[in-house]
Amino acid sequence: MRSGKTLSVIQTWVAQKEHKVGDQNSSARHQTRPSVNKLILAFTLLSLPLLAQAQQPATAQPPDPIRSTLQPLIDNHTIAGAVTLVATRDRIIYLQPAGYRDLAEKAAMPADAMFWIASTSKPMTVTAFMMLVDEGKVSVDDPVEKYLPEFHGQMVKAPKDANAPAPQAAPQLVPASHPILVREILSHTSGLPFKSSAQPGALDTLTLKDQVLSFAAEPLMFQPGTSYSYSNEGIDTAARIIEVVSGMSYEKFIQQRLFDPLGMKDTTFWPDAEQLTRLAETYKLDPKTRDLLKVPISQLTYPLSDHQHRFPMPAGGLFSTAADVSTFCRMILNGGTLSGIRYISPASLRAMTSLQNGGMGNQNYGFGWGITKNGFGHGGANKNAMDIDVTTGRIFIFMVQQDGSWGTPAGDTMTSTLEGIAENLPAQPAN
Repeated sequence: MRSGKTLSVIQTWVAQKEHKVGDQNSSARHQTRPSVNKLILAFTLLSLPLLAQAQQPATAQPPDPIRSTLQPLIDNHTIAGAVTLVATRDRIIYLQPAGYRDLAEKAAMPADAMFWIASTSKPMTVTAFMMLVDEGKVSVDDPVEKYLPEFHGQMVKAPKDANAPAPQAAPQLVPASHPILVREILSHTSGLPFKSSAQPGALDTLTLKDQVLSFAAEPLMFQPGTSYSYSNEGIDTAARIIEVVSGMSYEKFIQQRLFDPLGMKDTTFWPDAEQLTRLAETYKLDPKTRDLLKVPISQLTYPLSDHQHRFPMPAGGLFSTAADVSTFCRMILNGGTLSGIRYISPASLRAMTSLQNGGMGNQNYGFGWGITKNGFGHGGANKNAMDIDVTTGRIFIFMVQQDGSWGTPAGDTMTSTLEGIAENLPAQPAN
């Protein structure tokens, strides 16, 4: 286009020049024409490379391998939509939404969509807890009852007697071999169950204080430190210790000490009216129609913005965006610091991200983090994923809201496939 304009300008100038020359005597005209012809020839030759370049087709953009993986699954309704993010320790290199935030409304998934991140809340809660360890206010080797006396004298369900002639009417209880320790509630080895009988449905209906009182009133599933059982109760109990030691509510502590300094403006237990317009709906595979059915979040009560009747669930109640979660992960990948601010010490970071449960239950768990071959991470109940690979320095965030199974083999392998792609993406900043 530029070369065409250049040639047009030349031709206009020549016409003007010839018009002026026409008013002169014929001998002058004959002298001017050869020089003008030479000028046209020179400009034309100079313009040829530009013309050739303008006629070449634009270089095609390489296909997006992540979108290419997700789009068939969106088309066949294995998944409604998702947001995928890949980052290094210093920047986001990929951030793209795919599919729909709301299938019925055909509302496209935005890059800043809000998601219930469920158990991905656990690493954030434990990071806040380890700040108090760094300050010398708590030790992971302390008994929990040092801070919460209601746990004193806990009992344990005795193992069932396989030779008993008839089912026992009530479980036999025996004293705990030792008071449960802080390190045991952080690593799911305390014997505390997933939730208490005071939480038959949603897990956000009790204050944190009342939740923990109900935990302490019930027997442990096994002797402390002898087995592994994934437990929301343990992480919620750690959050209650934050309140007792700091003199602040857990939600205020984590907001002021972690979320605000990191700039995690979309991370909250109570999404506001604007954030709710960005909330990705939750879907579940309908076994009869084999299609996606919109469902509520079963562990939470509605309305989600209700501060009066909904209470924080430290083990799994946060909402967030892919960008916010990546900011938290970049702080962790940078050794507990980000933008010149230190949040936790290297020692606390090592403790969180090292094996702490002894591999019991065929699970590798630290303090609030699942331990992987090349790093650590955590998933959530609705299939979201957060993984940090310390060998490649890559962060992988997959935000989705799927309740229950995917229903297809490609769905079952989707997250691992995407994570493999993420490791090989070029380290260019996201647009």
